[in-house]
Amino acid sequence: MRVLVWNGPWDLTIGSRDDPEPGPGDVLITVAATGICGSDVHGFTGENGRRKPGQVMGHEMVGHVAAVGAGVEGLRPGDVVTVNPLIACGRCAACAAGAEQSCQDRRVIGVNAEIVSAFAETLLAPASNVVVLPEAMPLEYGALVEPLSVGYHAARRGGCSAADAVLVVGGGPIGQACVLAARRSGATRVVVSEPNPHRRALAGSLGAVAVDPGSDGAVTDALGGRATLVLDAVGSTASIEAAAASSGFGARIVLVGMNAPRIDLPAYAVSTEERTLIGSFCYSAQDFRETAEWVGRAPGVLEHLVDGRVDMAGAAEAFTALAAGTSGKSKVLVFPHGLPAEADGR
Repeated sequence: MRVLVWNGPWDLTIGSRDDPEPGPGDVLITVAATGICGSDVHGFTGENGRRKPGQVMGHEMVGHVAAVGAGVEGLRPGDVVTVNPLIACGRCAACAAGAEQSCQDRRVIGVNAEIVSAFAETLLAPASNVVVLPEAMPLEYGALVEPLSVGYHAARRGGCSAADAVLVVGGGPIGQACVLAARRSGATRVVVSEPNPHRRALAGSLGAVAVDPGSDGAVTDALGGRATLVLDAVGSTASIEAAAASSGFGARIVLVGMNAPRIDLPAYAVSTEERTLIGSFCYSAQDFRETAEWVGRAPGVLEHLVDGRVDMAGAAEAFTALAAGTSGKSKVLVFPHGLPAEADGR
């Protein structure tokens, strides 16, 4: 089968691997499309130090079941599926508590070098991580389940409700996921702070008011006051400072973005205004299933999210443009078997 191989920083080529065979408990999936995630881009440039030469990345995928291994029930060839890329042990205290993302023995499709991941023509995954989607749903929506689950978990961690005035810092794919999660949670006052005009326009199409962070008072004017909940989809010193400056007494600030491993914290702004800083990492298996169910209902708002589509031959160029900041695309999908006819000209 053909795969995209990461050879080192800024070097992505088409290679080949043996066709996998499903063992007991495994599902073989023909990959239809895989999204390029921000973590994939950081892996591509080598800046996160978590990728090894020769690795096949990719974890935001949708496809069809090709075959199942012994003991697999409830899945059959032809089913439309996505895959929860977080493979937990299922035995530890974290797994028992439904916090699989905290499992110390977890492996992650797309991150672990020994797993041939979803930038490939086929993917082998544990049946327990495979989630069936409706056949009537637009197929590429399935590749959005994973990033949307990240935003949904962040909103849940922050206790988002209809009573909240929500600020989302950053309008990239995870910020967009946070907007949709806040809306799913009942919030009607949602503002996105984003400097990029394309991403501001996209956030506006999702039901948020999008503002330029360079405009003084733009956030509080749009919210009609200070935010009670901030979903920081950037994760930098500047974004945390912006979250504190635009939120009120007792506000909750959820840190879901991972721009930098260390940031300076505005400690006085946290303590004197009794704000709560909450960490959010990935999602639980329940978050993933609930998001897949929501995506499966094909809400019309999802049509705005995918704005780039390439085949394997165009993947390296797409990665390079995203990493260099020369692309205005927000979510680019890679189609390992070639672009579908309906994607031509998009």
